[in-house]
Amino acid sequence: MYPPRFDYVAPTSLEEALDALAEHGDEGKIIAGGQSLIPMLKLRFASPETLIDINRLPGMDGVSEEGGTLRFGALCRHNQLGAHPLMTSKYHVVAEAGTLIADPLVRNMGSLGGSLCHADPQADWGSVMIALKATIVCQKKGATREFGAAEFMEGIFTTKLADDEIVTEIRCDAANGGFGSSYLKMERKVGDFATCGTAIALTLKDGTIASAGVGLTAMGAKNLHAEDAEKVLVGQAPSAELFAEAAEAAVAIADVREDSRGTPEYKKNVLRTFMKRGLAKAALRAQA
Repeated sequence: MYPPRFDYVAPTSLEEALDALAEHGDEGKIIAGGQSLIPMLKLRFASPETLIDINRLPGMDGVSEEGGTLRFGALCRHNQLGAHPLMTSKYHVVAEAGTLIADPLVRNMGSLGGSLCHADPQADWGSVMIALKATIVCQKKGATREFGAAEFMEGIFTTKLADDEIVTEIRCDAANGGFGSSYLKMERKVGDFATCGTAIALTLKDGTIASAGVGLTAMGAKNLHAEDAEKVLVGQAPSAELFAEAAEAAVAIADVREDSRGTPEYKKNVLRTFMKRGLAKAALRAQA
């Protein structure tokens, strides 16, 4: 099916983009990679009067680590993050997620900010940013709002983002020594949405877990923050028994239903296994 007619604007600065959003209100829609929006337009699930293409906005596709903060521009592409030297050497949870998203076309075109704003509970970046305790920066004319990643995602395809706002940046605390992370994902075939995904971030100090972040993909109506699993981990020495206990805490919050990807019991067992494997991998990296 062809999408409905729409006007198209391509601002060359953030100020122009925010002006366009303020002018068109809820009849204007931001497009970056278009990997979520274009299918919705073709299916007539979305019919905005105006598309505002932000791909030409300068300075929104960079990655930097300075002053104790790791920053991602909202226009970072999945493949860019999967191959970025800083991610592959230090932030493995980001690199691993970036290489597992969908197929090469989506990975080349899709953006970090676009995926977070789409808020599909089977998408990967939400869980990764929950594990990293990231902050989502939303900007409109004359004002900026910030949300924790878990708070930003409210439900299926629903976020805190207002109609006149753009996600401009995602940031989190930079990792110091003793940091390790991992992302594991099960999919029925290459390019499919997740049956289960686990994002883990651990910081070890003096042989114990000083901080922990756990995000779950496809385990509920949004990417889930496994806070109880984090509480199990913090202050304890890494061990198989501890990881099994944390896995059960994560399984306890999973709200899954039977579908073509499996029964609830099957999905929870995958989650249990991935939690133990992901925690062990993150801890090993933190100890390296």
